[in-house]
Amino acid sequence: MSDSNKTILKCKSGPFYTLKDEDAFFEWIKKIECIEDVKGVGRELYFYIACDDLHDRDLIDLIGLFYRYKKDMKQLARFLTPENKSWFYDKKAYWYKKIFGS
Repeated sequence: MSDSNKTILKCKSGPFYTLKDEDAFFEWIKKIECIEDVKGVGRELYFYIACDDLHDRDLIDLIGLFYRYKKDMKQLARFLTPENKSWFYDKKAYWYKKIFGS
């Protein structure tokens, strides 16, 4: 999903098991440089991504965040590039099936 040439990642809010768990989730989001803004609509969150050409560290953080909090990881496949394919499309990586399928 894109809006004005910005990529938007969508996920359902929660579940959070404690207040500090929820705080950690939102603090982690603030530390990922490519996330320009986060908006909540009902039980859904929209992450506005500054560009499609992510730094590896931002992509790794998005993978970790989405994996840890059980968000739909398939939408991260759009960030596959020839430059990151060697590590991002690694079939042995813990995220591979959740992003690219079997």
